[in-house]
Amino acid sequence: MSSQTLTTVLFLVVVALTVGITIWASRQTAGTANYYAGGRSFSGFQNGLAISGDYMSAASFLGISGAIALYGYDGFLYSIGFLVAWLVALLLVAELLRNSGRYTMADQLAYRMRQRPVRTAAATSTVVVSIFYLLAQMVGAGSLVALLLGVDDGWLKNMVIVGVGLLMVFYVTVGGMKGTTWVQIVKAVLLMVGTLLITVLVLAEFGFNLSELLGAAAENTGKGEAFLEPGLRYGATLTAQIDFISLGLALVLGTAGLPHILIRFYTVPTAKDARKSVFWAISLIGAFYLMTLALGFGAAAMLDTTSEGNEVAGSGGNLASPLLAEAVGGGEGSTGGAVLLALISAVAFATILAVVAGLTLTSASSVAHDLYASVFKRGTATEKEEVRVAKIAAFVIGGIAIALAIPAQKLNIAFLVALAFAVAASANLPSLIYNLFWRRYNTRGATWSIYGGLLSSVVLVFFSPVVSGKVDPATGASLSLFGEGIDFSWFPLENPGLVSIPLGFFFGWLGTVTSREPESEELYDELEVRSLTGAGAEGAVSH
Repeated sequence: MSSQTLTTVLFLVVVALTVGITIWASRQTAGTANYYAGGRSFSGFQNGLAISGDYMSAASFLGISGAIALYGYDGFLYSIGFLVAWLVALLLVAELLRNSGRYTMADQLAYRMRQRPVRTAAATSTVVVSIFYLLAQMVGAGSLVALLLGVDDGWLKNMVIVGVGLLMVFYVTVGGMKGTTWVQIVKAVLLMVGTLLITVLVLAEFGFNLSELLGAAAENTGKGEAFLEPGLRYGATLTAQIDFISLGLALVLGTAGLPHILIRFYTVPTAKDARKSVFWAISLIGAFYLMTLALGFGAAAMLDTTSEGNEVAGSGGNLASPLLAEAVGGGEGSTGGAVLLALISAVAFATILAVVAGLTLTSASSVAHDLYASVFKRGTATEKEEVRVAKIAAFVIGGIAIALAIPAQKLNIAFLVALAFAVAASANLPSLIYNLFWRRYNTRGATWSIYGGLLSSVVLVFFSPVVSGKVDPATGASLSLFGEGIDFSWFPLENPGLVSIPLGFFFGWLGTVTSREPESEELYDELEVRSLTGAGAEGAVSH
């Protein structure tokens, strides 16, 4: 069986498995509690697996290993940032959010504030963050299939992105949270097994000697010790060093503001299970990120990452893991190489399908629950109407993500996800932290912090080298979203976190101190008791 045939068969098996799970779950998704929160029926371990499946996205599996393969030590900094971020989520957000919310992030914010402005702001932020994150997954799907089919046809890549978009809409509209969660659990198991297999095979190539692996990587890239030291990607100039600080800040603070992670805490029955979820997630994700060391440095040691026209650099690093799997299996043309390439690519494809489903469900739920039911219908919508609107929203959001992903295929997907983290940390985290811990915080403060952080991060990204003006010094090719000859960038940093996150907190403070809303302050004690004890957590969430 040829490599392409084998890969196609495995792809179809993965898709059939996930579709089967979704159809099975569709029989148990009647009502909003089942559609949005899976009936709150998942254990801490199950939810921890699902969180891992949600978090270990294509950015982790493809993007981080690619960043390490290209930039060595500096690439591994993504892994550190993504992992440390969970401490913020565990200590500040997980338990309190589970106790004081219901289905979406806005439930927690709107409890002691005016419903319509806060829910509108939170829903807007949720959709924007989700779309940024979706871009990375779509780009990963296009890169994968182009590799597997041995083509570089732009039209075919675009059709793959469209196909992934349609599949994710199917998962969300048919399976709801229960179907999406089980898809994520299956995908997490597949990803851990596949990554462990490649890690063991890579280490076996170097006699299970990590020092020998690192030395081979440094030698093969031609960069020597510099490959194993800080500065290859972020240390060349003062701007690059500041950019790294900005990236690190976004990574560490972003997880606690990611809406598709936050709503996972509502799928468990108690706050204790929410804590267990995070414990299992940290354990699994930590083990996975340690293995990305072997994947990234193994790719640097065994693959061509430096010559002009090589596939690893040409994909922004996104193809390092699949090509490494082929190499440790025996190389191109070998049966072992074909099997491992097909296996890892199918796992990566499952990763993409699970994550895009979770993201789409999150944003569609926010549109239906926050905008439609609470803002437009003012609480009079039936559960059936609300779920129907969520399904329509899934189609619209899927279409937007497809349209934006097509021109973004040159960008590293770990980097694209870092932008989503920056927006989440700028818009969502300040409002959540203030609402939980600041008695005086009010409606104006919440809307100003969300819109201020959201607009500042998106505007700065738009006028950064990510969108226009960045070129490869070696080839002169454009590395930005827009092609060659277009340059309207004036913000020097590629990640806006260093500026936009403080602005989010500043606008929240400014909006609060310039407004007087006694009803918000009066309800703080009630919210505090609720967040600490869980009393009434599944009752009404607004006043």
